[in-house]
Amino acid sequence: MATKFSEDVVPLSDLKINPGKVVSHVSETHRPILLTSRGRGVAVVQALKDYEEDAGQRAFMKGVVEGLMDIEEGRELSLNEVKKRLGIE
Repeated sequence: MATKFSEDVVPLSDLKINPGKVVSHVSETHRPILLTSRGRGVAVVQALKDYEEDAGQRAFMKGVVEGLMDIEEGRELSLNEVKKRLGIE
């Protein structure tokens, strides 16, 4: 989800005045909001569900990349070796 800078950048002072509006916005749009202080980005607010989904996707992709690197570097096991290590018959 691309940030819409016309809608998704909020000064920290606005968050202090109406935090519910900011939380509602991230929940409805599924886009994170960039919080700014004196014109500079200081934090990001994101709906918890969206954060958890993003974190899960990042962990999955990291695992895929690590697995591909293992294959390229010859660190692989046969299915029978894996079963034996896990104690699966």
